[in-house]
Amino acid sequence: MRTIKKPFFLKPLCYHLKGLSMLVGIVIFSMLFNCTNEGVEDLVVVESSSSKVMQMKSTTPGAPQHLTSLPGMAMGSAIGLDGDLFVAQSGASGSILRIDKKNGEVSTFVSGLPGSVVPIGGVIDVAFLDDKAYALVTLVGSFFGDDYINGIYRIDGPDSYTVIADIGQFALDNPPTGFDYFLPTGLQYAIQAYRGGFLVTDGHHNRVYHVTLDGEVTEFKVFDNIVPTGLEVSGNTVFVTQAGTAEQFHQNSKIVSIDSKSMAVSNLATGAPLIVDIEFNRGRSLFAISQGEWAGEAEGDAALPNTGTLVKVNDDGTLTVVADGLDRPTSLEFINNTAYIISLTGEIWTVANVAGPPYGM
Repeated sequence: MRTIKKPFFLKPLCYHLKGLSMLVGIVIFSMLFNCTNEGVEDLVVVESSSSKVMQMKSTTPGAPQHLTSLPGMAMGSAIGLDGDLFVAQSGASGSILRIDKKNGEVSTFVSGLPGSVVPIGGVIDVAFLDDKAYALVTLVGSFFGDDYINGIYRIDGPDSYTVIADIGQFALDNPPTGFDYFLPTGLQYAIQAYRGGFLVTDGHHNRVYHVTLDGEVTEFKVFDNIVPTGLEVSGNTVFVTQAGTAEQFHQNSKIVSIDSKSMAVSNLATGAPLIVDIEFNRGRSLFAISQGEWAGEAEGDAALPNTGTLVKVNDDGTLTVVADGLDRPTSLEFINNTAYIISLTGEIWTVANVAGPPYGM
């Protein structure tokens, strides 16, 4: 793709920019009575016509179950209105889909957002703040032959929006230094609500931005050539996944934490290739997704199909595999104790009972 070393711009979700060829029955379960005690397994109440019987209930995560397949490619996601799952459709679609948490039905939440000639461009992620939805749009603009804005769009209706922040222009006015890059407006990847505004990662310019609702864009954290991707926030701590460059991600990518007061960065965990998203589940247990093993041919190549994993972040900095065999996952969410995993090809998979005792069901 290039002979100079550059950020592995965007997980291996795509092939070269020149020639971008591309790169559950839902598990909804009732929350039954759960009791734990020292030396006692989880128990659930099972009612029959004549009695209530206490039975042992497994705390082992279930196997991945296919929920539904979306049309086209999918990237970021969020839990939004009424606790449903919302998924950004990348490429030319310009839409965000809503998946009903009760029955798995898919509907179009908004359409008419900017699409991109790049399969992983256009609407790449979605976030909610004060019951309003916001779309992150990237890989558009003059470099790609259109006049769209790379930035954050507030969703005003099913086919209307307002641009609230032009991140691409900020990138043009404040170019990165210390490494080679070729996309002048960057490649914004993930958006996360943060203190009345948003944090946004740029996997090509290796930065995390802070963006206000008034459109002010500032650098929250600047990295070396490590390709920041997924985001999560807890109190004063910001968690960032670092996919790494082509020379790095096929080995071990990283999860780091940023203290928003001191801005100190700490290595939190490593041990999986191309970690691209991170989310808290119940009990403040932290999970991440690895997109999979590198095909090993050229920078920008996709991960090998069906090599992705869902992993749990351990206190000692290691990762435990919860589910494997996933096909290039791009985003992770939790509803109750079930993981919802979105894949590059638009499939949604669930893994039930992810968190163990005392938080598992």
